[in-house]
Order: sequence, then C-alpha cells, then structure tokens
Amino acid sequence: MWPMKRLFVAILLSFSLVAKAATPTTDEIQKILVDRIDAQRQSVGIVVGIIDADGRRIVSHGHLDAKGKRAVDGNTLFEIGSVTKVFTSLLLADAVARGEVALTDPVAKYLPATVKVPERGGKKITLQDLATHTSALPRLPANLTPANAENPYADYTVAQMYDFLSKYELSRDIGAQYEYSNLGAGLLGHALARRAGKDYETLVRERITAPLAMKSTTVAISEALKPRLASGHDAQLQPAANWDLPTLAGAGALRSSANDMLTFLAAFLGYEKSPLAPAMASMLTTRKPTGNDGLKIALGWHVASKDGREIVWHNGGTGGYRSFIGFDPKSRTGVVVLSNAATAAGPDDIGRHLLDRDSPLAESPKQVAADAKTFDHFVGRYELAPNFVMTVTREGEQLFVQLTGQPKFEIFPKGDREFFLKVVEARITFEPDVDGRAPALVLHQNGRDMPAKRIEGEAPAPKERKEIAVDPAVLERYVGRYQLTPDFVIAITREQNALFLQATAQPKFPIFAESERDFFLKALDAQITFVVDAEGRATQLVLHQFGVDQTAKRVD
Repeated sequence: MWPMKRLFVAILLSFSLVAKAATPTTDEIQKILVDRIDAQRQSVGIVVGIIDADGRRIVSHGHLDAKGKRAVDGNTLFEIGSVTKVFTSLLLADAVARGEVALTDPVAKYLPATVKVPERGGKKITLQDLATHTSALPRLPANLTPANAENPYADYTVAQMYDFLSKYELSRDIGAQYEYSNLGAGLLGHALARRAGKDYETLVRERITAPLAMKSTTVAISEALKPRLASGHDAQLQPAANWDLPTLAGAGALRSSANDMLTFLAAFLGYEKSPLAPAMASMLTTRKPTGNDGLKIALGWHVASKDGREIVWHNGGTGGYRSFIGFDPKSRTGVVVLSNAATAAGPDDIGRHLLDRDSPLAESPKQVAADAKTFDHFVGRYELAPNFVMTVTREGEQLFVQLTGQPKFEIFPKGDREFFLKVVEARITFEPDVDGRAPALVLHQNGRDMPAKRIEGEAPAPKERKEIAVDPAVLERYVGRYQLTPDFVIAITREQNALFLQATAQPKFPIFAESERDFFLKALDAQITFVVDAEGRATQLVLHQFGVDQTAKRVD
C-alpha cells in the first residue's frame, strides 16, 4: 500500500500451483534467509512462521536494526501493512454473523447523513464492494497530500475523507471491475467502527485479538511492546519512519509478530477452536475475479487456484516493512513472513515457496567487493534519450544513479563494470574506459538493453509541456486497460476531470493533456498517445519512454 516513485517495472505476483511438495526443512529455510539478508542485502531481519499438522515453527535471521545487537525472533513486532485488510474483512464477516450488518448494506448507512457517497447507475457502494475491491473507488483519495512523505497517511483526516467521497464521481460501474483500493479498505474499517460505536483498534482488540489471545497485535505500540518493535528500513536499508494511519486504519495500521500471526492462521486452519470460525469460513465463500488468470478476491483474502488446489494469501508493505501471510486449506499449512525492510525482493516469494516448493525464489545478483576509487571512472551524465539522462555520482564508497525526474538510487557492484539496483530489477554495464572514463553505459531492464553515451556540459532544460483542459466525456473514452506485454498492463482511470495511469504493480500517476489525445507525466519523463476509432474510443495507446515508442492494445 506504499506510494512511491519507481522506474516502470513489471512484477508479477502469482502462484505456480502444482502437486504439493513437503514444506522445506528448518535448515533449508535458514539458508534462504541467510542468502536474502547477508548475500542479497534485501533486509535487515526476517522472521518466518510455519504451522501445519506437525505444529508450529519459527525460523529467523537478522536483527531488529542495522546496529545488529538484538536478533529478531517470533515475538519481534513488525508493521504488517495491508495484511490489516484481512482483519478488517474479518470484522465485517463477524458483524454479519452477529446480525449487525449485511454484506449488501450501503456503506452510506454507517456514515453521517452529510456525507454523499458516490453512486452510479442506480447502484450504491456496499460493504461487500469495499471488502472485495470492486467499489470503483480509487486506490487513494486525490486529496491525500501528506505534509511528511515519510509518514504519508498520518495527517489525513476523517473530514478530508468525507469531503473526497462527497465530491468524487465514479468512472465505472460499481462491482464491474477489481481495483485494489486502500481508500475502500480504510473506509470499510471506519464504517464498521462507527457501527460498533468505538474506534478501529478497540474493535479489532475486542472482537479478534482478545478472543484469539493475540496480545502482540495492535495499532498503538505500548511502552511494554516498544523494545520488541523492529526498526523499519527503506529500499536502501536506511532507517525508515513508522507509519500512522488514523483515518484509514483498516487499510494498513496494524503491527504484529510471527507468533501472533501463527495464532491467527491456526484459527483459520481449524487447529485452534475459536468463536470466529464461522465468520472466518464465510470470508472465502464470496469471490470475484481480479482479472489475473486463476486469481480471485474473497472478503479480504486473495485466492489463487490451479489444478484443484488453492492458496489463500495477502501481502503488505509500508515505508520500512514487508509482510506475507498465506495458507493452503487442503493441506492445512500456513505461512507468515515478516521483514523490516521495504526492498524490491520482499518476502512474498519466500512465502509462496514455503507453501509450494515449485514456486521459485526471487534471485538477486550477488554484490562483490570493489575498489571505490574505480567508481570515479563511471561518474558522469549518460543520455538514454533526448531530455532523459542518467546521472552517476559517487559519495564516499557508494555509487548512485538518478534518472531525469526520478529519485536517486544506490547501485551495487556485480563485477568490475557491472552494477545492479536493489529497488528495482535493473542492471547497468559501463563500457571500457577511454582516457580514464567510461564512454557509455547500458541499462538492462524489462528484457531490454538501452545504451546511453556519456555527455558533457550542463544538463539541458527539459522540454516545456503545457497542460490543457479536455472534456471529461472525451477522457472517459480512454478509460480502460492496455496490455504492453503478457504480464504488463497499463490501467487508465478517470477521477472527475483528470486521468490517471497505473502500470502493473506500480503506483498510480496523474497524466496531463497537451492535446486531446497526447498526454504527459510530470513524475516521469514519459508520454502517452491514445489511438482512437471512428467514435473516438481508444483502441490502443502508445507509451513514449526512453526514446522508444511501445504500443499497448486495449484489453477490456
């Protein structure tokens, strides 16, 4: 659920479900964690929990923080991010079981009468729509403009959420399409808390964590729990701030431990008796397609199905943490993986691999020792395309790259002239020196090799692009999903008078019109041209980036 800028990169989160293999041994899991932390440098500390018919296991490696004085363990607390959404949907299922609400109740029923929740085609957004991400609400509200990007939800107020809902116009029919929405999940938690007459954290404690004796799962960290909280780290393993979500708590505010999450899984798998068992079982009966082959959304949970086997799962991420929880109902095996770093290689692949040994682990290049003095040969500016430059800088013993209009990222040596990024799957190769300097480099990303020659002089001023207004009726004809590659789709959505672009597994960016069919991004040096039919409806788009034009056909 984390908002951040990235290079365009496709990350496919899917399961390869084949015949069940035995869960990896403790030694095998330990080797995975050692490689992920010590060799790949993709976390500071990771804790794995497994529950099956043989009982529970905790396997861990690493530390609470970079100082490395205290090892992580089953009682270490982590931010679990969007795994919170499973708890929010369980609150919904439990409220239904208690007869307090119905899945088909409009969410407006549990909000103040002054709030005008958007409707479309005579339909109202229901509690079920929010839990299944089919409400047609956007991923995030447009008026979320954090004062502190390191804690982006902290100052977002209930009044702001109400104001956004009252003014927002849905760009498609309710229930027509799955679109993951932090706003929707946060709104669901807020509505359920209002119905119960208490705040979200109290509701979770009274109805879930207290009955299940999960004493380490909470929103606010008490003084007694603070020593057990792992420090968060960003993609470059630098300290990251904790996140606070006072208004959208139901989307990602919880912290928990591996031991507590195994207790949660034990109740879902029937290893522990719980008054919540009927509600837990009901969560999986409601399912809707997500648009990804074999993947459906239940109440809160994602369900991957293939060859008669299912994996039920959710993942999460904040500014300094990543989490994964999943289970196989047939084998009654559950897994939780918690990491205190927001790196590209999060814990998802580990969790999938533990549930299905044929699901591969992500492989990252191995960092090698290098003489930092040689980095000076690479420092400079390299032109990938007109007005799109990669700037290479050295800071002490570290080398960094920064693309035009994007953040700066550290690169790590894979060889004498080969480097890789950890925040995205990309590599850089520098050409052999001429007069002590690399004359060019090659960026390897998304299966493409993009050469860039060294350039001298000051950076030229970027092309000035002027934004114009376009009739919302015209913008609506561009809304849809466009397939760039089999695993990489660009979704175009409309929010009132604005269009937004979201590529597979990436944040959503606004795009701005410079003509009726030509649009540009301000966050990246990239442009979009829509190709339309006789009625003006877009049939494909062309992505202009890195000096390359890539066509994506409409697929909905």
